[in-house]
Amino acid sequence: MTVRLDLDDIQGLFARGYRKHPYARFTVFTIGEPAAGGALLEWLLPRLTTAAPFSGDVAVQVAFTASGLRRLGLPDRVVAGFAAEFREGMTDANRSRFLGDVGKSDPRHWAWGGPDGSPADGLVLLYAADPGLLEQRQAELGRQLAAHGVSETTELPARELGDTEPFGFHDGISQPVIAGLPKAAAAQRTVSAGEFVLGYPNARGQLTDRPLLPAGEDPGRLLLPDPAGSGLVDFGRNGSYLVLRQLEQDVEGFWRYLDAATRRAGGSGDPGDRTALAAKMVGRWPSGAPLVKAPEEDIPALGDDNDFGYSGDPLGLACPVGAHIRRANPRDSLPSGPAASLDTSDLHRLLRRSRSYGPAGDGHPNGTGLYFICLAGNLARQFEFVQHTWLDNATFNGLYNDADPLVGSRQPAGTTFTVQARPVRRRHHDLPQFVRTRGGAYFFLPGVSAVRYLARLRSSDRRTRTPA
Repeated sequence: MTVRLDLDDIQGLFARGYRKHPYARFTVFTIGEPAAGGALLEWLLPRLTTAAPFSGDVAVQVAFTASGLRRLGLPDRVVAGFAAEFREGMTDANRSRFLGDVGKSDPRHWAWGGPDGSPADGLVLLYAADPGLLEQRQAELGRQLAAHGVSETTELPARELGDTEPFGFHDGISQPVIAGLPKAAAAQRTVSAGEFVLGYPNARGQLTDRPLLPAGEDPGRLLLPDPAGSGLVDFGRNGSYLVLRQLEQDVEGFWRYLDAATRRAGGSGDPGDRTALAAKMVGRWPSGAPLVKAPEEDIPALGDDNDFGYSGDPLGLACPVGAHIRRANPRDSLPSGPAASLDTSDLHRLLRRSRSYGPAGDGHPNGTGLYFICLAGNLARQFEFVQHTWLDNATFNGLYNDADPLVGSRQPAGTTFTVQARPVRRRHHDLPQFVRTRGGAYFFLPGVSAVRYLARLRSSDRRTRTPA
């Protein structure tokens, strides 16, 4: 069944990664008073970019944590309609252990979003076609935040968008094709829109739980009706959960370890040896060519190839079983068999919208890494499952003591990377922590109608007016 998406009400990050807008800055802020937050939203509303066709030079998106929604005046009983993961937050002690945010990645050490700092209530994502325009709009945003009493902010400047992430590998290749968007017409396999945006059937034909309100609590009729026909109005419809994690990458340490590991394995020290081992860890060559199609050498012509599976390589002789991309999306390689495995993998897909940060060189005091951003309709089944059960799992798919070699937690196990081979496998031990979490939060990216509703939630002491 074809589902018609309300593209004019869905924020644009759902439909596009803004590749034509290579300059970006993300601003995390704390809301002081509900009145001030509402007035800020009134200013933002006409500037929000939707998922409808778009050709502007600047794009703006806004999202909120559970604490931010409460500070805007959304009642607790409405917030209770969101997923428990979102309400409790990423820094909940049990969740931190579950996500592998321990040791150097412990939220107590975070630069922002941690339990001991200012609360991350809101997030503005700003994208621009040129750097001057980005600076101009960021300055304008800063003035508006200050005018509305928002003093606690953290700016997260992204690197100019390119085709590679800081370790040097082509990135952003494997993305789900979403039913209802234009690309779906030519795709052989699509993922239900409800897997990423609320208020639409997910892969199981169900509507994900979301906040519903009595129609009487929306006197302005700003919210859309519950598509299930309950007579309630749907605050969550056309919104998505947004995961933001600042992941600092030890680029120098990564390549230093590969140099040492290849020498221990009898390599000549040639750069090609360490590149080959790095490709085994990632599952693709630096160009993006997948190892299952190019097991012996990089083939740049295959750099954007995403049409492959792992069922033809069950032992991991071409692409190691524990390689990063094989864990993040096992495709057809799960024990249930190729067809069922594809269906299962689709239940855990993420819509990634990440941007790199930091200088191209190594050793800069401000660090280098990735603002990992993804959208999901179900935090537990999508992001948290992938992070815990596939990436951090030291016994993934029959392995032993092997967490994800690139991003996996090294606490307390998972310090080995196994390269399957004939006649005997090779195990690389004592992998250091190449990636650590430096900040993060779970946000909700509301539909435009829900943003309008939040902007007009009137508190009894509202006196602030929107500046011109």
